[in-house]
Amino acid sequence: MLRGIYTGASGMSAMQVKMDVVANNLANVDKTAFKEDVTIFKAHPEILIHRTRDDGVGWVPLGGFDIAPLVGKLGTGVEVNEIYTRFDQGALKKTDRDQDLAINGEGFFVVQTNQGPRLTRSGAFIIDRHGMLVTPDGFPLLGEKGPIVVNHNNFIIKTNGEVWVNQAVDRQAATSKDINQWENPVLLDRLQIRTVDHPRHLDKVGQSFYNTTPESGEMRPVDPVKSPEILQGFLEVSNVNIVTEMVNMIEVQRLYEANQKAITTHDGMLGVLINQILRV
Repeated sequence: MLRGIYTGASGMSAMQVKMDVVANNLANVDKTAFKEDVTIFKAHPEILIHRTRDDGVGWVPLGGFDIAPLVGKLGTGVEVNEIYTRFDQGALKKTDRDQDLAINGEGFFVVQTNQGPRLTRSGAFIIDRHGMLVTPDGFPLLGEKGPIVVNHNNFIIKTNGEVWVNQAVDRQAATSKDINQWENPVLLDRLQIRTVDHPRHLDKVGQSFYNTTPESGEMRPVDPVKSPEILQGFLEVSNVNIVTEMVNMIEVQRLYEANQKAITTHDGMLGVLINQILRV
């Protein structure tokens, strides 16, 4: 009976972890480029059980047979094996805002933080007072030459990541979105678009940033064959499916309650057994 209580308790503990993950997914469903977390479980070793007090072999004219047949396998609990991030592409939302960028395909933007370079899929950037493209928290977006400084000029980021700036003096030409009409187009830099060998092992460090781990591998350029498109004026939305997460929440709640009832039942049976023993 104690084994049953421990098994139910392990199930409740695992469901609590999954509920926290589902709740976090739902809380960030509207966050730019948020990636869904998935909980993976691992079963404890199972025990093969037979009928008790029926040891031995029965005999008939044609031979013998087992009088303690196999009942089946007894589970001993479950635990959380892994919580990993699913990096499926999110939908692209058009914003027509020059500072908004989205990656269509594999890869991450690289942002310089106080703890070093970090990866991100969130392209909601702004221009700070120094004319630099930065995150809302002030961390600069990195190009191959360093931070991207557009100096409040009209700029275009092509699908290959090239950053072009219009340094024209003429006001009308300076506001044109057609690079062919620019008076003095200058290739400023090219965005750093990086990836890792095993993205699912990246470590979420907050603010939509990811840090590499020994399991994920170090940052490296994206394979040219899989070169992504950089879309200016777009944002990638979360890849969380609200309906799926709500179904997961209901399922987790029911499994939690089932384990809770199993513990209550075992506790009641244990109480009856102890009372019977005390009466003897």
